[in-house]
This record gives sequence, structure tokens and C-alpha cells, in this order.
Amino acid sequence: MTDVLEERAAEKNASIQERPLRRGSGPRQISYWVYLLPLLVGFGLIVFVPFAMNFYNSFFDWQGGAAARTWVGMDNYRELMDDSLFWRSFVNAFYLIIAIAVIPTCIGLALASLLFDYLGRHFGSQASSVLRACYYVPQILPVAVAGVVWSWILETRDGSLNSILRSMGMEAVPDWLGDPDIALRSIMLMLIWLQIGYPVVIFMSALQRVDPELYEAAELDGAGWGRRFLSITVPQIHSDIYVVVLTATIAAMKVFAPILILTRGGPESSTYVPSLFSFRNFFELSRVGYGAASATALAVVIGLIAGGLIYWQSRSMEDK
Repeated sequence: MTDVLEERAAEKNASIQERPLRRGSGPRQISYWVYLLPLLVGFGLIVFVPFAMNFYNSFFDWQGGAAARTWVGMDNYRELMDDSLFWRSFVNAFYLIIAIAVIPTCIGLALASLLFDYLGRHFGSQASSVLRACYYVPQILPVAVAGVVWSWILETRDGSLNSILRSMGMEAVPDWLGDPDIALRSIMLMLIWLQIGYPVVIFMSALQRVDPELYEAAELDGAGWGRRFLSITVPQIHSDIYVVVLTATIAAMKVFAPILILTRGGPESSTYVPSLFSFRNFFELSRVGYGAASATALAVVIGLIAGGLIYWQSRSMEDK
């Protein structure tokens, strides 16, 4: 049965690939660049120029403003390599990748498949659309609002979560944001809740492009939801899975507002992340050069991770 499904999917992909590609003429190709020109100018002014200035400032000892700059060369980067708090912030960032990219992608893929292939087929598209919108509600909330709401939920004394635990007879309730051993996990819980709607919407949109005859044929052959999920859903939308993982991973490396609102990096620096590390050195400690060095290091790491994921996607597409 699996072989039949794979053959049908391969035939459909082959028919798409055999269609002739229409190459644009010279003037049309030039017009493409005209449309891209505002994007390139905006990217240069908003991204490239500030990054170049930040990289330049990372070679100075500077307190900001009108203070004198002192050229220190690579000293800021050498100090950064020996800074245990800097390395701890990156370790925490990889935990956030699990909370924003890995877990929501897996849950979102299963939910999207259930909504599209099961609920949509048995209860109608309206039911699946309502549930999809409900899953996406946390995504449209401002991060500040979500942070305040979760600070109320996780508050030790009168938080709703501890109130529920006390009503169940638990006397020693956890200090969700004040215990160094569980503070980061508490923030991860919030980020999972905040992120699930994004992959659900992307995957359900991708599933609209899948030929429904594949699901109908599989169901007639006796394939259950699990078999259809592994043999049809995942292979057909694997490119969208890469996009979600890539964008969510980059977002995880840049997490700032939830940490600032809930813990400000504490307790005992257990929830420090690279963006908060750079922010504190820039604006609170007035170490602009050192903060610029940490921001540059973060940008390089994000670029390497993004490049690695894109390379992995291209290789997997070539193998197929």
C-alpha cells in the first residue's frame, strides 16, 4: 500500500516537473530587478548599514554618546570568548529553539493534519477553520500582553496555576519564575503556547495544495490517519516544514521581550539569552563596544544556522 501511494505521488511530481518552463525575455528580467530595487534599498538602509556600523563599533571601547572612543581591536571579542555569561546565554538560546522551533513544529504538523485530513473530512471545513483560528490567537497577541498574562499565571503567591495546585491539595507550590532550576522551563512553556498557531496555519495552507485523490485512494486502500500522515502529509509538505523550522529557529535565537518582561535574565542569570546580553551591555552597562561585539557574534551564529538549514533543505531536495 505504501508503495502505491509513493508511486502516485512520484507520478504527480514528475508531471509537474515535465512542464516546460517559460523563460522571461530580457526586458522582463530587467523589470524584475526594478520591482526588487525598493526591497534591496530598504534592506541596505535598515539591515546592512546598521550591521556594518555595529561591526565597526565592536572594535572600540566606547560608553556611547559623546564619550571618546578608544580603539581596542579584537579585545572585545577575546573578552567575549572568556565570558561565561555570554556562553550560558547561547546554551539557553538552544533550549528556546526546542521551545519555538522543534516542539511547536511537531505539534503543529500533527494538529494541521488532524484538522485537514480528519476533522475537515468528517465534520466539515468550518469546524477545522474555527479551530485553526483558535490555535492562531496567541500568535496575534502583542508579546508584551502575552508576557503580562503569563506573569499572572506563573506568579508564585496568587498566580492562577499555583491557585489551581493549592486547590488540589498541593501545599509546596513551585516558584515558576523565581527558581533557577525551572524558570527557563516555565518560559519555554509560554513560548510553546505562543508559537503553536504559526506552524498550524502554514501547514494547513500547504495541505490545500496536496491532491485530495491521494488521501481518497489511501483511505479506500484501508490506510488509517497515521499511515496517511507518514506516507502522504509529511512527504508532500516537507518544503514547508523546512521553512517553518528555519524561520522559527531564527526567531528563537532573537527572543528578547518575553525574557525581559518575565525574568530580566534571572534568577541567578538562569534565563539569560544573547539578545538580552547585548541589550544590557549597550544600554544598562554603557559598554557599547562590548555589546556590539556580542550582537555581531549573535548575527554570525544566526547566519551560520540559517545557512546550514538552507543547505540541508537543498541537499534533501536533490536527493528526492
